[in-house]
Amino acid sequence: MILNKDTAQKTAALLLQINAIKLQPQNPFTWASGWKSPIYCDNRITLSYPMIRNYIRENLAKQIEELYGRPDIIAGVATGAIGIGMLVADYLNVPFCYVRPEAKGHGRQNKIEGHIEPNSNVVVVEDLISTGKSSLMAVEALKEANVNVKGMVAIFSYGFNVSETNFKKANVTLNTLSNYEMLLEEAESSKYINAEEAGLLSEWRNSPETWGQ
Repeated sequence: MILNKDTAQKTAALLLQINAIKLQPQNPFTWASGWKSPIYCDNRITLSYPMIRNYIRENLAKQIEELYGRPDIIAGVATGAIGIGMLVADYLNVPFCYVRPEAKGHGRQNKIEGHIEPNSNVVVVEDLISTGKSSLMAVEALKEANVNVKGMVAIFSYGFNVSETNFKKANVTLNTLSNYEMLLEEAESSKYINAEEAGLLSEWRNSPETWGQ
C-alpha cells in the first residue's frame, strides 16, 4: 500500500523523467523469467541523480518512522536496494546491513553482511517488488538471525496478485512510495502514454505471465 498519493505521483513522475521506468507497450521487453513486459524498471538509476535519490531516501525514511518508529537497523536487499537502503539508514542515523539472496560460496559464507544484534528491530528496504519472492527470502534470513522484522518499504511495486498473496502468507507488511496504478495515472496525465497504451498496460498487470504470447 502507499501512504501518500502526492508522494506516489511525484515518485512516479521522477522515475519516468530519468527513464528508471520505461513503458513500451508496443515494443515489449522480455524479462529473465521469459515474461513479455511493456514495462522495465531499474530504480538503481536514481542513485545517479542527487536530487531524486535524496527525495526517495527522505520519503522512505519518513514512511519508516511514521509506520514503525525509528528502527535499530535498516537492512537492504542485495543488490538493488543496497545503495538506497544505506542512504535511508544514514538519514535516520541508524546502522545498516544488507542481505544476500543466498549465502556466499566462500569465506564466512554470510547471507547477512554487516553487524546485527539479536532481537534488534529491523525494517527492510527494497527498490522494486515484483512477485516478492527474493524480498521475502531476505526477511527469512533476517528472522533466522533472531531479529524482529517490523516490515518492508520499497520504492515501487507492480502490485501483482501473487506478491500480495506472498506477503500476506509470510505475515510481512509492505508499503511503497509508488505503485503501478499511480504510474499509469501519471504517465497518461503527462501524455507519456495515450489511452490505448494505458489499456495495454492495464491488461498486462492482470495476467503478466501470458500477456503478449
